[in-house]
Amino acid sequence: MSVRKLKPITPGQRFRVVNNFDEITTNKPEKSLTVGISKSGGRNNTGKMTMRYTGGGHKQKYRIIDFKRNKFDVEATVKSVEYDPNRTAFIALLEYADGEKRYIIAPTGIKVDQKVISSETAEPNIGNAMKLKNIPLGTVISCIELKPGQGGIMARSAGSSAQLTSRDKKYVIIKLPSGESRMVLGECMAMIGAVSNHDHMLTVSGKAGRSRWLGRRPRTRPVVMNPVDHPMGGGEGKSSGGHPRSRNGMPAKGYKTRKKHKESNRHIISKRK
Repeated sequence: MSVRKLKPITPGQRFRVVNNFDEITTNKPEKSLTVGISKSGGRNNTGKMTMRYTGGGHKQKYRIIDFKRNKFDVEATVKSVEYDPNRTAFIALLEYADGEKRYIIAPTGIKVDQKVISSETAEPNIGNAMKLKNIPLGTVISCIELKPGQGGIMARSAGSSAQLTSRDKKYVIIKLPSGESRMVLGECMAMIGAVSNHDHMLTVSGKAGRSRWLGRRPRTRPVVMNPVDHPMGGGEGKSSGGHPRSRNGMPAKGYKTRKKHKESNRHIISKRK
């Protein structure tokens, strides 16, 4: 996995830093695991814009990802590592011994023809999926479930990983990418290894058009709006805008919005930094 800086032969390439896609082995997805995806442009069922700065973008197909890893005790072979336009991580195509094919989030270091399995008695090798109660302490994990059978929802983006630090009766304690330590039921599944494409954060788009390809429209700074549009709007010239806050008046930069008596607070050992 590496990135490279382009020569500035055009204005859009002057600051462009691109991904080399060294791990990608094919540019055509598995047709049986792709479906068409339609875009709303940020509009609801009546046509009203409910999400700003959304719209346009390149046509995409959705890849059906197996987040649950619920095909137990059947060995699978990695057929390819592919790019997915719907997420920052790469995905891997598995072909099981019975012929079924599924996509999973590709962990760092996974190779074509490698064998992976989802089992309670599996070895803690990269790409295998196991219950948290069976994973050795100190192991780097990703795609972690919060409820048994829910499917992995934590540590799924490019380069993300968590670490299993200790056990406490039916719970295990994991340290998340944010720095938060929390308890998760030992019956929940997780994948061994960190998520692929860890250099994604080093890429630089280089031009506004590349954001448009991703479906992101230009964002208007609050300080240039009128007072009717934003709490930070108004004033003559470049006014400071007052205290940083959202459009509906919620303070930004350090203001805590988590509820004091939220149900899941009892599972948090130490808060994120």
